[in-house]
Amino acid sequence: MSGHETILLVIDAQESFRQRDHWDESLASAYIDRQQALIDGAAASGIPVVQIFHVDGSGPFSESSGFVRTLAPLRIAPDVTFKKSRHSALVGSGLDVWLTENGVRRIIVSGIRTEQCCETTTRHASDLGYQVDYVGEATLTFPMTDAAGRTWSAGEIRGRTELVLSGRFARISTVEQALAGRAEQLAA
Repeated sequence: MSGHETILLVIDAQESFRQRDHWDESLASAYIDRQQALIDGAAASGIPVVQIFHVDGSGPFSESSGFVRTLAPLRIAPDVTFKKSRHSALVGSGLDVWLTENGVRRIIVSGIRTEQCCETTTRHASDLGYQVDYVGEATLTFPMTDAAGRTWSAGEIRGRTELVLSGRFARISTVEQALAGRAEQLAA
């Protein structure tokens, strides 16, 4: 697999989240559609797909729970899989070493949750010198209430995340734009 400059990260798209009180199937269906389009497009374009699972010692994120598996109905045949226990997929998972060994220069970020593991991994990857495409429509989050009592919708959280990442840490892309980036590299 060496020599691939671009990879797709699918972060924490796992059944563990369905076990949380905040899970909302109506929000998940649009995400699953766009995530699947990105996975299928990457595979068709020869972009390696890297699946990341979040694991910890208890609850639905423990490996013994049986929920640390691909979120249904997503279909993914990853080229490689890593497990992490931190917000950034680049901490303690071995992903950082694999990226270096395989000459990766560009990372397409997708997965769950928009403002947590996806944003954190994006910032970290940018700080390490990677070119990052953040595909917000292929990320998922849920409403949250701040300390002042205001409830932020999933759309507002995604918008805020894209705002703070854009131009500083990543190129904000649609599925099609992220996949076209690969075509641009091949044409160069």
